[in-house]
Amino acid sequence: MTETISNKLHVQNQSTAGSRTSSFKAFFRSPAAGAFMGFVAVFILFSVFGYSRNFLSIPGVTTWVNFASLVGMIAIPVGFLMIAGELDISTGAVLPAATMTVAIICEHYKMPVIVGIAAALAIGALIGFINGYIVTRTRVPSFIVTLATLFAVAGLTLYLSIFFINNTNSFYHAPDWAKSLFGGKVYGFNSSAFWWAGLIAAFAFFLHYSPKGSWVFALGGDQESARNAGIPVAWMKIALFMLCSTSAAFAGVLQVMTFSSATSQANFGLIFNTIISVVVGGVLLTGGFGTVMGIVFGVLTLSIVTQAIGFTDIDRNLSFLIIGVMLLIAVLLNDTFRHLATSWSASKKK
Repeated sequence: MTETISNKLHVQNQSTAGSRTSSFKAFFRSPAAGAFMGFVAVFILFSVFGYSRNFLSIPGVTTWVNFASLVGMIAIPVGFLMIAGELDISTGAVLPAATMTVAIICEHYKMPVIVGIAAALAIGALIGFINGYIVTRTRVPSFIVTLATLFAVAGLTLYLSIFFINNTNSFYHAPDWAKSLFGGKVYGFNSSAFWWAGLIAAFAFFLHYSPKGSWVFALGGDQESARNAGIPVAWMKIALFMLCSTSAAFAGVLQVMTFSSATSQANFGLIFNTIISVVVGGVLLTGGFGTVMGIVFGVLTLSIVTQAIGFTDIDRNLSFLIIGVMLLIAVLLNDTFRHLATSWSASKKK
């Protein structure tokens, strides 16, 4: 009896060890592997050069984590679209439109903060619906559609800001409960960092564990096959565009609550930051390949390079050089990891 139990435990231990080995192999063939290694390399580099200048201190860490949280909650939905074979660059206009919406409604017209937040999110959803509808009903590439939306929304935001308050900038002092929930700080970390953590969990569940997640990969792999399989391609794309714009609008809500100010100027830097983060995070430009955690590591890596360089002895002027090299390496590695994943899947089937 004792010998039988011992044999069973031995088999279970071997099975567990095998599954762990398989999990590690799977990880190092996934898009997140390259992003994780890039993050570790950059973190170690900055830790060495910034140790004497408090890179590892709470102020040093919160500087790049807070920045990453706002970029990250937009980058992941942008990554979903890129996995599905599309692109959205209108987020750089949606975010300021959301900040001005909250400020105008709540500060100048003294309406409840909930009304301002709901209006900002509704505007984001509407812009996403327009993007998705045009892309699915025409043959115009999503890059061109969202480029047009970027300038249209940016111009409309400027015009309406002058029309309603005769100014392109505004202040907004949120109620204490709203400030604490959406724009407060905990040990130096903005509320956006905690919102981002929650969204990471939700996005990861959606893409990797829910049935709809496989639809996203199917869209980027072969849309015709996806349509023949019964996937509602048009509505799925519209939903992804709406998710992307609504996330950008929510980031705008958090931004205006955190900094108590809003601007109608388009944020072109945000567009590049999100796309770079997604590519560094292992998402292929051709679609069909990517992970949520890969994008998270890509966002954190970019944030360290752009925001924490002041905590090191590295010349600030080299930050763009580091980003350029990092982006080029990521693009080269992404295809390698895709081939590894494909060959591993094929060998498992055999």
